[in-house]
Amino acid sequence: MKKQVVAISMVLMLFLGGCSLLEGVNNTVNYVNEATDYIQEVSIFVKEVPALAEQAVSDEQALVELETKLVEMKDDMKAFNELQAPEIASKLHQQIMEHNQQAVEGIDLYLNNIKDGKLDPSVLKNNQVFESLQEITNTLDQIKKLGQ
Repeated sequence: MKKQVVAISMVLMLFLGGCSLLEGVNNTVNYVNEATDYIQEVSIFVKEVPALAEQAVSDEQALVELETKLVEMKDDMKAFNELQAPEIASKLHQQIMEHNQQAVEGIDLYLNNIKDGKLDPSVLKNNQVFESLQEITNTLDQIKKLGQ
C-alpha cells in the first residue's frame, strides 16, 4: 500500500512540475507575441509620424491626427511597461521600458508644443523620441529569439 502511495505521489509531482513548466512556456510565448505586436506598432509610428508632423504645420486635420497618434503611442508604451515579462526576458523588457520612458518625455514635450501653438516638426526629429523608438524596433530579433 505504501509503495502505491509513493508511486502516485511521484506521478503527481512530475505532473505538477510539468504543468509549471508548461505555464512558463505559455507565459513566454504570450510575452513574445505582445512584445512583437508592440514593436510593430512602434515601427509603424516611427515611419508615419515625421511626415504627419510636417503636414500638421499647415493642416488642422493632420494636427488632430498627429496629436491622437502621439497620445495613443504614449498609452501603448504605458501598457507595455505594465506587462509582466518572464524571467528570461526581464533584462530586455527593462531596456524597452527605459527607451519608452525617454520617448514618453519627448512625446510630452511635443504635445506641450502643440498645446502652446509652437508646432515645429524639427522638435520631434531632434528630441529623443525617434532615437528611443528606433532602439525599441532594434530589439525585435531578440524578442523573436525568446519564442524559439
